[in-house]
Amino acid sequence: MRIIETDIIVGQVSEMCKKINFELSEDVVNAIKRAEIKEQSDIGKSILNSLVENIDIAKEKQVPICQDTGLAVFFVEIGEQVFIDGNLTDAINEGVRRGYKEGFLRASVVSDPLLRENTGDNTPAVIHYSFVKGENLKIKFAPKGFGSENMSRIVMLKPSDGVEGVKDFVIETVELAGSNPCPPIIVGVGIGGTMDKAAEISKLALFRELGKTSPIEHISDLEVELLEKINNLGIGPQGLGGTTTALAVNVEVFPTHIAGLPVAVNINCHAARHIEITI
Repeated sequence: MRIIETDIIVGQVSEMCKKINFELSEDVVNAIKRAEIKEQSDIGKSILNSLVENIDIAKEKQVPICQDTGLAVFFVEIGEQVFIDGNLTDAINEGVRRGYKEGFLRASVVSDPLLRENTGDNTPAVIHYSFVKGENLKIKFAPKGFGSENMSRIVMLKPSDGVEGVKDFVIETVELAGSNPCPPIIVGVGIGGTMDKAAEISKLALFRELGKTSPIEHISDLEVELLEKINNLGIGPQGLGGTTTALAVNVEVFPTHIAGLPVAVNINCHAARHIEITI
């Protein structure tokens, strides 16, 4: 049994919150740079170049890449041989609280969705837990901006709708989103499970390193086809036209009921901030 003190978790989470809001991960930066080379629209190329410039300035000056520093979303894998000396949820929220205050990051969370009173420290976070083998604690973090989150959708298709129904829904969702999620976007797709499970894995799909496709062959083929179709829509960078509407389409699947085919699409803007650590 390995004991992990909550003070360590608080400190690590605090640093994650600051780092990923200031420094976009290399997989996303490289994807934008590759898109700039391939982009056929002059306006699109100019916009992609400006995005890279903005990313560089944020890193150099240690300021937020985007003013929307997101709602804190975590996927936490707890090893079966790990003992947390304290309350893990409280530790993660304290890390968010400190990180957002120390980094002067925007507090975007309201305590009640109808009364709309700001909590002032960007807590509570949304945390998904899973238990795995081993003696490590893995924490995946993404500050999810709502310009893109608001463009996300879910549908309960019939099994008879099949893969074509899935494709149609994903494409329709991106078309309806248009320029709103600040393209080029990353499209997370969750297929299967229940309504809530499809939504969860569509979010998890956004954590995958860009450039890596699904290990499942027919799902990988689906990702490639959807990316091509989305980039043929002509929405382009920031919605001003072009051949780069999306940088990637990441699909995750989960077993489901014989009577259902849940599909969730979770869109992320070009500032696809994601980071993970292992303690």
